[in-house]
Amino acid sequence: MPVTESARQEPSHAQPAQPELDGSPASGSGSLVRRLLLIAVLLGVAGLVYWKFKANKREADALTATTEAAANLPVPVTVSPVASRTMPIYLTELGTVTAFNTVTVKSRVDGQLLSVNVREGQQVHQGDVLAMIDPRPYQATLAQAEGQLAKDVAASEYAKSEATRYTALFEAGVVSKESQQTQISSAGQSAGTLDADRAAIQAAKVNLVYTRITSPINGVVGLRQVDAGNIVHAADTTGLIVVTQVQPITVIFTLPEDQLPEVLKLLHSGQRLAVEAYDRSQATHLGTGTVLTVDNQIDTTTGTVKVKAVFENKDESLFPNQFVNVRLVLQERPNSLVVPASALQTGTNGDFVYLAKQCPTTGCPVPETGPGSPPPADLEVPPAKLPETPGPKYFVEVQPVKVDLTEGTQVILKSGVNAGDLVVVDGQEKLKRYSPITLKIGHAATAAGA
Repeated sequence: MPVTESARQEPSHAQPAQPELDGSPASGSGSLVRRLLLIAVLLGVAGLVYWKFKANKREADALTATTEAAANLPVPVTVSPVASRTMPIYLTELGTVTAFNTVTVKSRVDGQLLSVNVREGQQVHQGDVLAMIDPRPYQATLAQAEGQLAKDVAASEYAKSEATRYTALFEAGVVSKESQQTQISSAGQSAGTLDADRAAIQAAKVNLVYTRITSPINGVVGLRQVDAGNIVHAADTTGLIVVTQVQPITVIFTLPEDQLPEVLKLLHSGQRLAVEAYDRSQATHLGTGTVLTVDNQIDTTTGTVKVKAVFENKDESLFPNQFVNVRLVLQERPNSLVVPASALQTGTNGDFVYLAKQCPTTGCPVPETGPGSPPPADLEVPPAKLPETPGPKYFVEVQPVKVDLTEGTQVILKSGVNAGDLVVVDGQEKLKRYSPITLKIGHAATAAGA
């Protein structure tokens, strides 16, 4: 009997395989290693963080100590004494230098230019010969006119004699009245011819004088326009030489119409207003002059009026067409307290300056920890802040001031300081109340003198 597939299969009595337990010796040792590694890493990170914290704290403490030490070190500053002087009150405008007189010298007759008798840039005086034109054609014309006069003089004498003779014949009844009048008319024509001849001689002399070109003013010769040897004409548009008068010289500047009444009031009262000219950078003083005149109308396009000032210009520091900055001085204010504009500071309580003061014998005051600003109360040094050991030679106080006017780089103060006080003009950014300071080299003498 065939054996079936199920019959072939023998019953199995084997037990199923059991899985490995987590608590076996192999798995337990690996988990313990991982735990130990994790704990070591955490301890290392904690130690690193603690070390970094301590290092940062040490650096911060060192920086704080350095900052505090630096704050107590004297700050080098530049000082300037408060000056008491007469201060000009002025208006600042833009101006252009113009020659007092400018003449373009031209030829008044035609001819060949024989010579130019001056150098370019030469100082000339009125009447000096500048150039010569060939005079021979005009000398010939003069001689011709004089010869014609001599001829006409003879003819005139003959006409006069004829008129006298015909008058006598008419009175004797020999000739008619018409013949007598004809001779008298001829004599009159001869006299008129003589007058024309004399005028021609005068014209020839004038043209002959024009061949000698002279300077009409005192001034400086510019670059010549025509060289010797050229033919010049009276109708030429270009001149031979330009002569400009620079001593004196003028400056033309403009004033806003709002400032015109004040200026006119001073001028009409007879006051001579001073005008100072400075270069483009307003650093170099070029000259001092006075107001000459004010234009008679306001420019409607700009709302300004032109003002002309005259300068002696003896050193020739002003040059025609030069751009200058003009200061029109309106008044001189005496006994003004003046400090450099760089000394003025602005705080929450208004304007103030840093005053440099010498430490008392008991020592300098302790600097305040806050930023420098004008304190509202009295600035007397509190005795409690005086250190036991002597401090720096100078310290600063914050002194509130009232500003009157600012004129360029100078400030006029109403109150707050006295003449001779030392104010800090450079180095204020590191200062606060009672900061110790040292004066820079070159200012110790100023401080001692003040």
